Amino acid sequence: MAKSSTPSPSRRPRYGLWLLALVALALGGAAWAFREPINGYGSIASAYSARVACSCRFVAGRSLEDCTKDKLGGMEAVTLAENVEAKSVTARFPLVAEATATWREGYGCVLEPWEE
Repeated sequence: MAKSSTPSPSRRPRYGLWLLALVALALGGAAWAFREPINGYGSIASAYSARVACSCRFVAGRSLEDCTKDKLGGMEAVTLAENVEAKSVTARFPLVAEATATWREGYGCVLEPWEE
């Protein structure tokens, strides 16, 4: 009886799994190599977005949904959440940074101190 030239399903190389591992390794390496600019961009984007959205919401009196239209290009990853009782808006850049701006009488919207 002649042996077939195709390997059995259990012995086939798993190229898809190796490719996925290689892509994950490359993305992890790129994230590590560019961690400083990513952290800087995330911190600035979240602080700017929190401050602008807080002013839009609690000074101009617009809805938070309407204020999201004011985000600059490239800030699509930043999400906004409001706390109506505290009159604050928190902006988050996923897995990187978060900033909160609170409306204060006589000062307008002020960023909360950053914690490093």
